[in-house]
Amino acid sequence: MVPMSSTPRPDEDFTDRVRREWAETYPEVDTSPIEVIGRITRIGSRALQQLDHSLDEHGVSRPEFDVLCVLARSGRPLRASEVTAVTMLSGASTTKHVDRLGRLGLVERLPFERDGRVVLLHLTDAGRALVDAEFPRRIERDRRLLDGLDQDECSLLADLLRRIAANVESGTHP
Repeated sequence: MVPMSSTPRPDEDFTDRVRREWAETYPEVDTSPIEVIGRITRIGSRALQQLDHSLDEHGVSRPEFDVLCVLARSGRPLRASEVTAVTMLSGASTTKHVDRLGRLGLVERLPFERDGRVVLLHLTDAGRALVDAEFPRRIERDRRLLDGLDQDECSLLADLLRRIAANVESGTHP
């Protein structure tokens, strides 16, 4: 077993240390993808932790907030299947979250006039108020994560991440 280097270097961040430790453990493996994917993962995890903390005061979970946000930006009531497609939740999870949001008075189910078997999901005034309060706070937290980057750097980073996202979303990469 290879001992982990316990002395962090002054110019290292968490991901640098993890990469260095993996390189020491598996010197034959090119660990360079950790520099990008490791940071993306860590940044995403920390940003989501901040969101979870902020949502605690409203008594909703992040998946529930995702459902509220989909409804808030849709401009119309949606079928549960439409919400599921956007949130990437399972159908059962969507139903569970909508049931809870309904009990909290944040979402209501409406009959679909053309087909009585179909139910539409609609954001209530209370649900809209929650999104109106929390969404700008989320954007501000995200903006603070980008402190130190100018607009050109943010645009370049967004373009590069878009290319990585295309690889992920194409389904052709493991």
